[in-house]
Amino acid sequence: MRHQHRQLDRLGREESRLAPGASEEATAGRRVFAEGRGPVLTDLDGNRYLDFAAGTLTQSLGHTHPEVVQALTAQAGRLWNVHDTSTPDRARLLDTLARLLPEHLDTYALFSTGAEVVEAALRVVQATAPPGRNRIGALRHGFHGKTLGARMLVHWDIGHQSFAGNSVLGYAPYCYRCPLGLEYPSCGIRCASLVRRHIADKPNTSALVFEPVLGAAGVIVPPPGYWEQIADACRANGVLLVADEVLTGGGRTGAFLASELFGVEADLVALSKGMANGFPFAVLAGRHDLLHDPAAATPGAYASTYASNPLGIAAARATLEVIERDRLIEQVGRLGELLGERLRALYGRFENIGQVRGLGLLWGVEFVTDRASRTPSPALARSVYARALDLGLRVALGGHVLRIAPPFTIEEALLDEGVGLLAKAIDGAVAQ
Repeated sequence: MRHQHRQLDRLGREESRLAPGASEEATAGRRVFAEGRGPVLTDLDGNRYLDFAAGTLTQSLGHTHPEVVQALTAQAGRLWNVHDTSTPDRARLLDTLARLLPEHLDTYALFSTGAEVVEAALRVVQATAPPGRNRIGALRHGFHGKTLGARMLVHWDIGHQSFAGNSVLGYAPYCYRCPLGLEYPSCGIRCASLVRRHIADKPNTSALVFEPVLGAAGVIVPPPGYWEQIADACRANGVLLVADEVLTGGGRTGAFLASELFGVEADLVALSKGMANGFPFAVLAGRHDLLHDPAAATPGAYASTYASNPLGIAAARATLEVIERDRLIEQVGRLGELLGERLRALYGRFENIGQVRGLGLLWGVEFVTDRASRTPSPALARSVYARALDLGLRVALGGHVLRIAPPFTIEEALLDEGVGLLAKAIDGAVAQ
């Protein structure tokens, strides 16, 4: 156990006033992080950690990247908020987005959080849907935020209140735990054909809202043919494709949009997290005809208190310009191959790893009691997470899956060091 005296004192002071309900990793980790530089975090007691969670999968360029800090600092001395009125940097940011995004996504609305931009996308769908198209499709295991509309998409009820709304759920491509009891590839991607039947082919469906790679569910990567089959059916039947790339967008999977990797031409795309290197910022990118439709573009439709705020624009502009200039998306692809090789080696070494899956710099390590039963083991994942922290490695904990998502700027030597620390943490947790 590392030295933690000052942190424990500070956490104790918080407990009488801070509402419970923090993230699982914050509760299990019990750290007070005081500083971040690149891929390294330092806690209040001076302990250092390789951050293989990149904040909360947000710090694409690592912590306190100097160019982002400079842009934010300069803007903070000039102007903070004038609602959604134009400011000098906004046109420059929009031009950068146009260069990085697919050509058909040529119109943008700026917001501050992932859930907010998902809600904006839902409003566009609802405003432009033809009469009779009153259902929206989504995927089981999906996560789109904690606001009411985002929760209704995936039938996330709270307490005794049920707000399933008008969404229809389809099967996610969770091959390791196939709900149909089938095996890929002999299954013929049955999950996709059922999404087609129940969502894409229905005349009352207006849109399918989806994560190209399901992030919060544990980095569920679809098999070849899944998205191609669904996207083709949606396109043929007039069902809008709304890609939630809040987590994956901005280059984390080795393409600016994960949907590009799977051949999906989305009509609307929600982006946030890594777009401004962790500073609150979000963008809804869409086709011109959709976002300019008079029904969707009523006064205030794309406005909110912090939408288009100059600080978010400054952070996003600096982040995206560095990603573009330094060709970091190409680097993500190269480093992702190395990270995948090293994590698959851990799978070969530890029988309690049920599956390793991912792409680019986004990977999931799923822990089980044994490979024969595939019984999830959240206790083991939590133990590995805590031991990794004690060794100097921070990853993202979620149930029985650890997500590995280092910054795009990480050096290969530190990538190896982090996986080595993870191996030690697993070894200690398994032997416990």
